Amino acid sequence: MRYRKLGNTGLEVSEIGLGGEWLERHNTEEVKEIIDCCEENGINILDCWMSEPNVRSNIGKAIQGKRERWIIQGHIGSTWQNGQYERTRELAAVQTALDDFLTRMQTDYIDLGMIHFVDEAAEFEKIVNGEFLAYVKGLKEKGVIRHIGMSTHNPAVAKMAAESGEIEMILFSVNPAFDMLPASEDLDRYFSDESYEGTFGGIAPEREELYRICERNGVGITVMKGYAGGRLFSPQTSPFGVALTPVQCLHYALTRPAVASVMVGFDSTEHVKEAVSYETASEDEKDYASVLAGAPRHAYAGQCTYCGHCAPCPEKIDIAMVNKLYDLAVMQKEVPATLRAHYEELSANANDCAGCQSCEARCPFGVHIAERMEKARELF
Repeated sequence: MRYRKLGNTGLEVSEIGLGGEWLERHNTEEVKEIIDCCEENGINILDCWMSEPNVRSNIGKAIQGKRERWIIQGHIGSTWQNGQYERTRELAAVQTALDDFLTRMQTDYIDLGMIHFVDEAAEFEKIVNGEFLAYVKGLKEKGVIRHIGMSTHNPAVAKMAAESGEIEMILFSVNPAFDMLPASEDLDRYFSDESYEGTFGGIAPEREELYRICERNGVGITVMKGYAGGRLFSPQTSPFGVALTPVQCLHYALTRPAVASVMVGFDSTEHVKEAVSYETASEDEKDYASVLAGAPRHAYAGQCTYCGHCAPCPEKIDIAMVNKLYDLAVMQKEVPATLRAHYEELSANANDCAGCQSCEARCPFGVHIAERMEKARELF
């Protein structure tokens, strides 16, 4: 298992994480079996947004005596009222749910305290300027949570969070289907067939911008909806008209700037093994780019997705990394010293480009790489 830094939190998380939602379907023994399998395969981060009491108890029992090896992403505002889940900002109910979470999970702190499910800009403004954020910051001061996070499906709200200076990391929905869609406050839109009708030009600009802002500001991203609810696994349900594999979906998410870990929902130990096979997969097995470029609908023409198909460069330039650093740099009036240093520390960079264009023949999206190398040379 490989591990990545989660923004500026100081935490190192496994590339593959455990999204707990499907554990609601299982009893105590089955939950322990799945979590034990995660541990054996090096997974060290789990997300529990569910407020249903039994699943919290079952997870707590499964990690009993091993709390310190887990980075827990727990949600603030996900409550269980009258026998059902209810998202709320009413602090008395929020505190009751948090106390229940800590008791059932058998811990006295949460590593990542997530402000739960904020998809509307007006609600975000109300949260950060009101008593809710003050409450969450108070939890951090008391050590009940170690870092402040937020979950959202809306890139416009995620951008507000990343630029707020208050939110340290974001749980965000990332997959190649959702990434084509503009910002929306309606979660159902991302799953609607009608949303994918028409012509798309690849990743929506606001999503590209979000990933770069998070990278620039040290706001780490953990990923939800990495498989788009499984719709990407079938050509009949995929908006591209072709199927992707779990490994390809994971590679897509993990090649976005600022992404540290993908929270995968596991219904069995076989699902765990399927996801962690990413860690030993070949480049051909990870290759989402060729699939998308050859899809009958919605190819990412002319857009660098940092997929790495351009390699190997005869001058040994890490072209994908140069492109990523260039894209991060052009967002700002001046190239930040940290970006410039990272660029200059590369063993080869755009200054070494011979302009041979051999990389362009391999790019599945038809990116004019030699031109981008010249632009990067001028910029840096």
